[in-house]
Amino acid sequence: MKKKKNILKKLFCLVLAGVLTAALFTGCGSPAGDDSGDTKKEDGADKTAGSGDDKKITVGVNPVPHADILENVVKDVLAKDGWELEVVVFQDYVLPNTSLESGELDANYFQTLGYMNQQNEDAGLHLAAAAGVHIEPMGIYSQKYSSIEEIPDGAEIGIPNDPDNAERGLQLLVQKGFLNSIGDYGRDENYTADSLSNDKEANPHGYKITPLEAANLPLSLPDLDAAAINGNYALGADLPSNYPALEIEEFDDETAVRRTNFIVVRQGEEESEKTQALIKAVQSDEVKQYIEDTYKGSVIASFIEEE
Repeated sequence: MKKKKNILKKLFCLVLAGVLTAALFTGCGSPAGDDSGDTKKEDGADKTAGSGDDKKITVGVNPVPHADILENVVKDVLAKDGWELEVVVFQDYVLPNTSLESGELDANYFQTLGYMNQQNEDAGLHLAAAAGVHIEPMGIYSQKYSSIEEIPDGAEIGIPNDPDNAERGLQLLVQKGFLNSIGDYGRDENYTADSLSNDKEANPHGYKITPLEAANLPLSLPDLDAAAINGNYALGADLPSNYPALEIEEFDDETAVRRTNFIVVRQGEEESEKTQALIKAVQSDEVKQYIEDTYKGSVIASFIEEE
């Protein structure tokens, strides 16, 4: 929409070139009307050049629950204040950040602070958390058993295979009494899931710990006795409706912050008009009620304001 308006603006300038003054013509071609809509900071970060007349907010998201929350609630809340919301859905975790960095998005909404900080460091991005919205608790799911007490010694339990979520899944198993500890998992590269499976001190019930791609855990659930599954993948597979979690994560103040999904913007734009309008909408009573009514504990509101 912005590009279309800028093209029309330039055409308008060309048509009137013969009658307008040189100064007015130069004004039509000023940087503020550039099709890119952004200029580069000296430190390499992108800075959106949009003015107060731009009432459109473009946000990159993952499908569930992020897109649902924005499309079903936030869009209407923003409209009441005169804002238009465009939701751009991504299937991965990389493009929402690079698209935000390049100025194609005004914000994104899919990630935790830890992931954002890692991407800033590893990929040289310049992103900042603006406000927390929700937590997707990891849960212990099973198609074979209806309570954790039914799960027998030696059962096979799946966990995600990426480092952060693998440790998160194991800590959930500790929290719910399956394991005494995670042993040296994550601290000693020679200590594997097999090591933990055979560690009688950490794993007195002899559970077989099986790391799998996080997105594949719901598909693998029929072949496992149980699995620790991330909330977004559980929702995507409709597990909470068909096979409700036997247990879900509990959070103290520190872990709640670490597990919260944040609205993220480019550094320096945390206080912009667009960012503040978006924060107001995503942290509204309407969003909180929608989360409670729709997800019934598989998503939890976590309205954190970044300082």
